[in-house]
Amino acid sequence: MSQQQQQQQQQQSVPTIAALLNQQLHRGEQQPPSSKFQLSEKKMIKRSLVLDKVCIIFGELIATAFLIYLGCMGCVQTTVIVNSHIQSAISFGFVVLICIQCFGCVSGAHLNPAVTLASYVYRQISLPMALAFFVAQMLGAFIGYGLLKASLPDNIICSSITPQGACLTTVASGVAIWQAVLIEFLITCVLITICCGVWDPRNAKFQDSVPVRFGLAIACLSLTAGQFTGASMNPARSFAPAVWNNAWENHWVYWVSPLAAALVTSLVYKHVFRRQVNDAEKPIEGNESQP
Repeated sequence: MSQQQQQQQQQQSVPTIAALLNQQLHRGEQQPPSSKFQLSEKKMIKRSLVLDKVCIIFGELIATAFLIYLGCMGCVQTTVIVNSHIQSAISFGFVVLICIQCFGCVSGAHLNPAVTLASYVYRQISLPMALAFFVAQMLGAFIGYGLLKASLPDNIICSSITPQGACLTTVASGVAIWQAVLIEFLITCVLITICCGVWDPRNAKFQDSVPVRFGLAIACLSLTAGQFTGASMNPARSFAPAVWNNAWENHWVYWVSPLAAALVTSLVYKHVFRRQVNDAEKPIEGNESQP
C-alpha cells in the first residue's frame, strides 16, 4: 500500500469536529439527561417536605383552637348556665381526648408550649419545628377564644360569677403566689412525665389508647388543682383568655411554672429513666412526636 493511500485511510477513520458535535446532539435527543431528572426529583421532594411541615403546623394550630374553644366553652358559668368545677375539669379532659384523636396523627397534638419544649429536650422535634409549633399554638389559642367570644354574648362570657371573663386561670384567694407557682410546677411535672413515658421507646407498642390516657390525666389534674390555680399547665391556654379579656394579674405564673417544669422533668426523665438507645437519632420533624 502506498503512503498516499495510508494517509487517505487515516483521514477517513478520524471523525471531524462537526461530526462529533452532531453525534453528541443526536445522543442528547435520544437519551434524557439524568441530571435534569435528578434536579427535578429533588425539587419535588423538597416541595413535598415543605408541604408536609405546613400541614403539621396548620394541624397544630387547628388542634389548639379546638382545645380553647371547646374547653373554655365548658367553663362558662352564669346564674342561668349552671356549671361546676367537676364539669369543667371533665370537659377539658374530653376535649384533650378529641384533639389528640383527631390531630395526633397530623402534628402530634402537643396543644401546649410546655409539651413542645419537653419534646425538643427529649429529641422528638427539632428547634425550628419547636418554634413553629409555639407560634401555631399561640395563634390557635387566640383564634379559639376569639371564636368563643363570637359564639356567645358578652354577658355570658363576663357574667356576675366570672366578671373578668370565662376560663381565666387565676390564683384563688388565700393561696400565696409561691404556692401557686409550686402547684402549677408540680402538676405540669406530672403531665410531662406522662408525655415522656409515652415517648419512651419501651412504650412504643402501647400507643392505642394515648388519647384516652391523656384525656383522663388532664381531667384528674384539673380536678385536683383547678380550684387553686385553674390547673393551666399550658401557657397558651392561659394566654388566650388573658389577652381577650385584658386580665393579666399573676399571669407570669402560668408561663414560668409550666415551662420550668417541662425543662426539668424532660431532662430528668431523659437522663435518668430513659434508655439511651435512640439518643443518637436525628430529631423527628413530623407527626411522630405525639404526646
